[in-house]
Amino acid sequence: MEYKDYYKVLGVNRDATQEDIKKAFRKLARKYHPDVKGSESSEEKFKEINEAYQVLSDTEKRQKYDQFGSHYKQYSRAGGQPEDFNWGPWRSQGQPRRGAYQTRQVSPEELQQMFGHFGGIGGSGGGGSFSDFFETLFGGFGGAPTQQRMNQEPAQLDAKHDIEITLEEAHRGTTRVLAWEDGRKIEAKIPPGVKTGSKVRLQGQGRRSSRGGGVGDLYLKIKVLPHPLFEREGANLRTNVPVGLCDALLGGEVEVAAIDRRVKLTIPPETENGKIFRLRGLGMPELRNPKKRGDLFVKVNVLLPKNLSAEEKKLFRKLRDMRK
Repeated sequence: MEYKDYYKVLGVNRDATQEDIKKAFRKLARKYHPDVKGSESSEEKFKEINEAYQVLSDTEKRQKYDQFGSHYKQYSRAGGQPEDFNWGPWRSQGQPRRGAYQTRQVSPEELQQMFGHFGGIGGSGGGGSFSDFFETLFGGFGGAPTQQRMNQEPAQLDAKHDIEITLEEAHRGTTRVLAWEDGRKIEAKIPPGVKTGSKVRLQGQGRRSSRGGGVGDLYLKIKVLPHPLFEREGANLRTNVPVGLCDALLGGEVEVAAIDRRVKLTIPPETENGKIFRLRGLGMPELRNPKKRGDLFVKVNVLLPKNLSAEEKKLFRKLRDMRK
């Protein structure tokens, strides 16, 4: 295992004050913060700088590190090889007691004070992982968790569940009662306007951490079932309406079934087969603005009369002759 010279990493003397350490960290963090450099090497360097600051800025950790460093140097000067060094007496024993050797990330407020907007702890600038050397001496999971674990654990506790709903339920919104293996029951509210592929997040309703405390989120993936009358295009709906030949020729009125009501549609004289009418505001609600709705497009299917009587056939022949 490689020995880490944290004083060398920060470029300070072994008798450096806390102010000296903070100034050195501030200077190096400005230089190597990934938001400034934007490279993998700068991210690794920033992690190394951050790790050194975790140790040297903490009185108890620095004291243990100095004691270990003195012992390790004596061992090296005597000709000892790193692979033969006995780490046992120095190894962190499980989780440190409360208040002892707790790992600590620099808070966003501290970084903001140190170097302005390059203060992000999450993401590339976090320096959230520590070396094997650090883990061995101080323990990686004692006390306050590292930011990396804080970010990872909720993701591991998140759960996904597929939900099938009808088009009518997607229109008005609905609920589903879900049950976990541990007996927990969740009333999942599905908002109006969802469509196939929509994801509904239920915060704090996912899996529970086996260590206690942490709870992930539950993500519902929506599938809207096909409808016998309507085809959906975003927030718009399409449907067909049958219209008798006489109404198509002379004009009339037909009843149209919308998703949530029935409405009257006026058919102008000489309406062609396949004519499409647009009924505004009778489509699906928009997911982000349920008060706003799409439109309903109604396609006319002209019905030809069947089983004509002799008199009806006579009238149609007369009409045909008149149209010649």
